[in-house]
Amino acid sequence: MNIALRRILAGFLVLAIGIAAGDAFAQKKPPKRSFTKITGDLYRAQNNFHFSVVLDTKDGVIVTDPVNAKFAAWVKAEVKKRFNKPIKYLILSHDHRDHIAGGEVFADTATVIAHENTRATIIAEKRPTAVPGLTFANSMTVELGGKTVELTYVGPSHSNGMIVMNFTNERTIYIVDIFTKGRVGYKGLGDSYWPGWINALKKVEGMDFDKLAPGHGAMSTRADLVAQRTYFEDLYSAVLQGARAGKSLAELQGSIKLEKYKSLGMYDKWFKLNIEGIYKRVTLQRRGN
Repeated sequence: MNIALRRILAGFLVLAIGIAAGDAFAQKKPPKRSFTKITGDLYRAQNNFHFSVVLDTKDGVIVTDPVNAKFAAWVKAEVKKRFNKPIKYLILSHDHRDHIAGGEVFADTATVIAHENTRATIIAEKRPTAVPGLTFANSMTVELGGKTVELTYVGPSHSNGMIVMNFTNERTIYIVDIFTKGRVGYKGLGDSYWPGWINALKKVEGMDFDKLAPGHGAMSTRADLVAQRTYFEDLYSAVLQGARAGKSLAELQGSIKLEKYKSLGMYDKWFKLNIEGIYKRVTLQRRGN
């Protein structure tokens, strides 16, 4: 083997090692985590793009969506360090794995609460989380240490077991996946029900609160909620009218623009996917002449 060829092969080897090392570093990059006060005794815990909330009371702590086992263990350690109180309740927003995995981390001390449909899906799909031991159909009130959390089933929307949690003392609602401030819906709006999603947002609008703590994105207000509900109403109406007129998905994706919403986050990448998601469900649910 001549010297030039050896140098070329050595260069490729160094490049390959560098790429592999870079990939390994990227894989080992720790998740972005934070634990910040919202107001009063209510806190927001972050794991990259997912958020849950934690309520401290004089008699113990209430936690919400665990996200995954590692994050749940981190939250548990933060609760121990900050409050040194037992975790009494774990409340799950719905059944999707990316929000509720890891619930078993809290199950040694906590009663797990969810909507009855969520429990059924967790069992049927073998979700990697604790099976709720306490369920409800329409609403439920959790009281602990002088604090109150009102749980409300908002109907089939994003999953058929979605609830919102109103931390009434802190006047803050934890709302997951059906609302994200200043953004179109997530990609193709998987596991969604229309117009149930819109009705769910209207139900939340009618509640008594000051702040919204979403499962994704920034802290929000009632005005932010109304803005997203209006977007979904306009999009659903446009897709439904198009479907009734016999237009195909491709035709609707080419004609529906809703220009006034172009400033919303991810419009360029996800707007056509939003159309597709609603179109699929509209065509499954409607019965033409």
